[in-house]
Amino acid sequence: MPRVVLDMNDRRPIWAMPGWVPGMIREVLPPEWEIEVVEEVTDGSGDGAGRVAPAVLAAVADAEVYFGYGVAPDLLRGGPRLRWVHSGAAGVGSSLTEEMRTRDVIFTNSAGIHAVPMAETVLGMILYFARGFDFAVSNKAKGIWSTEPYYVAGAPLRELSEMTVGLVGFGGVGREIARRVASLGAKVVAVKRRPASAEETALEPVAGGGTLGGRVSVGHGPGGLERVLKESDVLVLCAPETAETRRLLDADALARMKPGAVLVNVGRGKLVDEEAMVAALKDGRLRGAGLDVYAHEPLAEGHPLWGLPNVLPTPHVSAVTRRFWERETALIVRNLERYLARAPIDEWENVVDKDAGY
Repeated sequence: MPRVVLDMNDRRPIWAMPGWVPGMIREVLPPEWEIEVVEEVTDGSGDGAGRVAPAVLAAVADAEVYFGYGVAPDLLRGGPRLRWVHSGAAGVGSSLTEEMRTRDVIFTNSAGIHAVPMAETVLGMILYFARGFDFAVSNKAKGIWSTEPYYVAGAPLRELSEMTVGLVGFGGVGREIARRVASLGAKVVAVKRRPASAEETALEPVAGGGTLGGRVSVGHGPGGLERVLKESDVLVLCAPETAETRRLLDADALARMKPGAVLVNVGRGKLVDEEAMVAALKDGRLRGAGLDVYAHEPLAEGHPLWGLPNVLPTPHVSAVTRRFWERETALIVRNLERYLARAPIDEWENVVDKDAGY
């Protein structure tokens, strides 16, 4: 009997799998298929792919499809009949092992599922610095009423309609960020690995109706990156970590950014040279940084980033939302229908390019 294994009972209450999820998947499966729900809790934090519980190994021993958080080598070795594995995480770095790269198995992830909450986190971080909320937080900590940082000549207070927001990465998260900031009047310049299609750049405003017209421009390659660095008042990193993107924002790239620009990182911490970023924040070359990800997590006690007043740090929570399971289940069901229909792989969603690393 063909089997699907559902191993997504996350230990964190807000991510806990609702009871209706297995039923939605069961509705798609033919009668001869079995679905086994692993009751043991798992850890969906980060990219997943942690320790594989004995109950999971027993479940996948003769399974054809696996839904979990990350895909560890032990799981692939323990499931010789697996033809499709899916991760509820967006990142795939810890899953792209030698076993995964050499195994003839379809691998899908949840990139884009987290796009809306991440985009709204980015919008909040942009407004935090654009409207001087960091000054208000500082005033509160000191217990003082001070208007000085708002009234001085050259006070760094901006409106979105006069700003250019640059995006490094233009996948699901990048497009949702672009929709939000462009809907509020900002100009968007973005860079991605490959040229963007007309469909990718034809974005609708958040409220719907019409298009965002010429407010969004997407380049690719070194030239596209150079433009983003030079023009951005806010630079947002929302790309995956790969060999090409690791330390992409090094000291040289930071020096080529606009003086007084804001950096926001919701991609991966290792996209940035943290030491160079700290230096740029200390000497004022960067107005501020909104950071949800770090080179090493959790961010160590005593790390310089904790003590900088122009840093807004969040503990890798930009994707948190109560709507995760609504979107995640819909994605699983759509791809499961394609799998059962033997649809060509180019018709699937979120297929991971094992060579590219995302």
